[in-house]
Amino acid sequence: MKPIFKTALSLLLPLATCGLLQAEDTIPKTAYLFSYFVDNGQDGLRLAWSSDGLKWESLNGGKSFLKPTVGKSRLMRDPCVAQGPDGTYHMVWTDSWNSQTIGYASTTDFITWSPQQDLAVMKAEPSVKNCWAPEIAYDGDKQRFLIHWASTIPGRFPETEFGGKNDNNHRIYATTTQDFKTFSPTTVFFDPGYNVIDATLFPLNGKDYLFYKDETKVPSPMKNIRIATADKMTGPFQPSADPVNPPGSWVEGPTALQVGDTTYLYFDAYTKHHYAVLRSKDLKTWEDVTPQLSMPAGIRHGTAFKVPGTLIQKLIEVGK
Repeated sequence: MKPIFKTALSLLLPLATCGLLQAEDTIPKTAYLFSYFVDNGQDGLRLAWSSDGLKWESLNGGKSFLKPTVGKSRLMRDPCVAQGPDGTYHMVWTDSWNSQTIGYASTTDFITWSPQQDLAVMKAEPSVKNCWAPEIAYDGDKQRFLIHWASTIPGRFPETEFGGKNDNNHRIYATTTQDFKTFSPTTVFFDPGYNVIDATLFPLNGKDYLFYKDETKVPSPMKNIRIATADKMTGPFQPSADPVNPPGSWVEGPTALQVGDTTYLYFDAYTKHHYAVLRSKDLKTWEDVTPQLSMPAGIRHGTAFKVPGTLIQKLIEVGK
């Protein structure tokens, strides 16, 4: 999460041609959605779709599918979506810059939604500064949903507070639920020993991976994407020693998508005002394919995920 910036993405990266791949017979059986926000998140959820993971086209004419109604600031930033075993899609998001809550709603078609809720995930920590970039995943082994996010609790983890010069000192916290009515006590989910935000889970070939942003500011800024590994979704995760993204770039908001035998890792290259993507077949060797990426203008931190092509067709019809 970063303050609002004015993007020149529409000049830097070509948009998908208007109307391209919108005929019903060109939509594959399996396609991909990207949930995202623009500006400061005040107008809510945007969606884009792709058939190959590289060329993304906005849906609904680029207009919001769901406007925020809950939370201290009524924002809908960093929308993350996960599908449950019954086919329902569950979404969480950052509802405020400074609060104890995150937003939540569910849908089966991204058109009709459940009533929005502000989940008080950090109510047991009254001094908490924020709840940023929540993510949700379904844990099939435990048959429950795992929700995690980044928070700063003043005075916690003093070894990385650096005499108060580092105003944010995040760790990743988590809770679990089966019904979105009762939740397990919030616990520390991931602590790599430094300031960390924007963690996202990615299961692959029997392992669980956690992409995250090293948000270290002092004594020298890191601002890069790293990967941690575990044998199960609940961890413990072993952080990597080296960043995934090319050196010298400040990035955030990673999300990973599997397309065939290729993993695409998308992230916001926010100092350069555009989205970027790496791809890999083994999560060890990465190729920068950003020049092949086409994204909607102004797109910011979201989630890429697989959906049926029939859902894409319905969402295309909404925008007509």
